[in-house]
Amino acid sequence: MTMDERQLRVLREVGELGSVTAAAEALLVTPSAISQQLRLLQRSMPVPLTERDGRRVVLTAAGRALAGAAADVESALARARQTVEEFVEQPDGVVTIAAFHSAAAAFFPRLLRSGAAPRLSLHDEDVPQDEFPPLTREYDVVLAHRLDHTAAWPRTVTVTPLLHEPMDVAVPVDHRLAAKRSLTPRDVAAEPWITVHDGFPLLATIEAIGAAADRRLEVVHRVNEFTVVAEMVAAGAGLALIPRWTARPHPGIVLKPLRGVQTRRHVDALHRPERTARRAVRTILSELQTAAGTISH
Repeated sequence: MTMDERQLRVLREVGELGSVTAAAEALLVTPSAISQQLRLLQRSMPVPLTERDGRRVVLTAAGRALAGAAADVESALARARQTVEEFVEQPDGVVTIAAFHSAAAAFFPRLLRSGAAPRLSLHDEDVPQDEFPPLTREYDVVLAHRLDHTAAWPRTVTVTPLLHEPMDVAVPVDHRLAAKRSLTPRDVAAEPWITVHDGFPLLATIEAIGAAADRRLEVVHRVNEFTVVAEMVAAGAGLALIPRWTARPHPGIVLKPLRGVQTRRHVDALHRPERTARRAVRTILSELQTAAGTISH
């Protein structure tokens, strides 16, 4: 049995007003449109809903019973719409946010301290680039990153750009390269390196550095968490690429720009288009953009 709200509304109006013409005038449609809706509704019913009474179309006993139920359906739908409207307009509704680690460290405290932010449920998700968009099924907002040379985000998600962040070479403060204002691939190619696990975008930049220097870099450690990486660089374990703005400063290392290789990454807020129907989600996206402005300056 298939019926929709519009068909039930038509049946109800015909029953109350006593004719197809009167129902058409009340609903601001043509009589033929009313008749079509009645025919569609009748197809899903095992008994007649209308009958002829002279030149008029009237409801049968089954039609009157269904029309009465239609009033209950319409009331329930109105209550449901009101509930949804109240939900989407709640300024303090819970918003779920996932972020990779360095973005979480940079953005989460700012969101938590923001007086305008609604209630938050925060989660860490450090995944390869192609696994960020599917996370928008589970979370209202996903903070994701991709390098300049990698594929753009799919059209299934909406993108709010936050940062276009340089990735600098981290060297120990007492390293011979620490005195240079900037570095080239040849400067760093002979050094041991700390980088991410396979499948993460940053690995492609490490390979690009090696290609520019015409030698394969020696990767000695695989660590994704930049806080840990900074500690390892400071201890002399090797060089690493570390984000300029979102990574926490470390007194034992200095960050040096790398010339000759594209090392910037996009930090974006991903979400499904329908999520922004909620006022609370729109508030969070605005707060993230404000926070991004303070992070990059």
